[in-house]
Amino acid sequence: MMHKPIQITDLDLSFPHKTCFENFSCQIPYGSRIAIIGRNGSGKSSLLKMIPAICDEEVVVGYVPQVIVDHTDLSGGQRLNKAVTEALSLDPNVLLLDEPTNHLDTRNRKSLMRMLQNYPGTLIVVSHDKELLRQCTDTLWHIDHGKIHIFSGNYDDYIREIKLKRSSIEGELEFLNRQKKDMHYKLMQEQQRSSKSKTKGQKSIDQRKWPTVVSNAKAGRAEETSGRKKSAIDRRKSDLTESLSDLRLPEIIVPKFSIEGSDAARGMVIQISGASVSYVEGQPILSGIALSLQSGERIAIIGDNGSGKSTLIKAILEESGVYKTGDWHVVKLDDIGYLDQHYGTLNPDKTVLETIADLVPAWSHAEIRRHLNDFLFRKNEEVNALVSTLSGGEKARLSLAQIAAKTPKLLILDEITNNLDLETKDHVIQVLKYYPGAMIVISHEADFLEEIGISEVVNVGKFKLY
Repeated sequence: MMHKPIQITDLDLSFPHKTCFENFSCQIPYGSRIAIIGRNGSGKSSLLKMIPAICDEEVVVGYVPQVIVDHTDLSGGQRLNKAVTEALSLDPNVLLLDEPTNHLDTRNRKSLMRMLQNYPGTLIVVSHDKELLRQCTDTLWHIDHGKIHIFSGNYDDYIREIKLKRSSIEGELEFLNRQKKDMHYKLMQEQQRSSKSKTKGQKSIDQRKWPTVVSNAKAGRAEETSGRKKSAIDRRKSDLTESLSDLRLPEIIVPKFSIEGSDAARGMVIQISGASVSYVEGQPILSGIALSLQSGERIAIIGDNGSGKSTLIKAILEESGVYKTGDWHVVKLDDIGYLDQHYGTLNPDKTVLETIADLVPAWSHAEIRRHLNDFLFRKNEEVNALVSTLSGGEKARLSLAQIAAKTPKLLILDEITNNLDLETKDHVIQVLKYYPGAMIVISHEADFLEEIGISEVVNVGKFKLY
């Protein structure tokens, strides 16, 4: 059943410590396909939860939250599938989904996207998944800078338009700066001519000749005109700077990695053959494992949820409780970096500064500050903040700063993009592009794998699953 356009008028969202947005008004026609994007903590999930209260009685809402607390005996993907099925059983004409592709394997991601593409009603989804944004939505609500910016088009179009606007504004600001310098130079010339004219006039008086007063008047008029023009330029620059602040793009991180030892960046990192892994001796989960990785190579490990990806990683990391058979040649544990979505390498009771200082005790305070500056920790309050108070994006940047400060030969990444906003995800990609060692990545996001330069994809389904 179709619904009448949903009207949102002067909607506000604020908390004691921040205002997310104010005076948001729009109309949502039936069949709209809207993605809500923005930084972590910007109010996306809260906005999604507010929509049912705005709707008329004729609107039937199916809502799937980001954190599904029911069915705790099921995997994350199974919980989502069950929650979506229950939401669709209401025959909703408005479907609200909060980060639906988190924790989904490749097969279930494709299945969900096919369903969303075919869903006939109004779809509003909170997501940082670029593939979903491209394939399933055609309108963006971007919560940023205390406002909600509405854009008709997909995510790539939106970023392209922002970049074009930024480029245009920056170009005009550069022109105004040049114009102001030229005016200053011309005014200085006029004042020098006036000064010379004054000297000449005084000399004429001394010699009882007629004084020259025209140049003085001309210089005064030039100064007055220049002052008016400078004021106009300053007003225009102020307007442009304000417009530029509304078009924020993620800052660029260019990390400096430091691999210790001359042989650290070359040679075989992993060589596994004829192997199996299990939690109970004699009862393998995977067998016939064959895997090799040279320094500098990057592979992705994929497979359905529950197929053994995490077990294989635990075996490489020599975790207790995992039994291995076969030939395993892996670099020593001190040369392996591990990073997952929960940032387990961070001590919540340490400050940002202490986190890096403990890792590289030989560094001076200035060296640590320079390193943290590269990862956008710049102010004193930022570097002295406790890890426990950091946002998810800040924890991701600090974890990457650890990797760059003491760079491992092998870096293992386990679903690190789950729950990351688009800006932080871009930061992660920037850093990983520069990482010089070998890399194993567990991820179901094809875009992410492509952007960080994965050279090979290994599906654990090819190993015998018991």
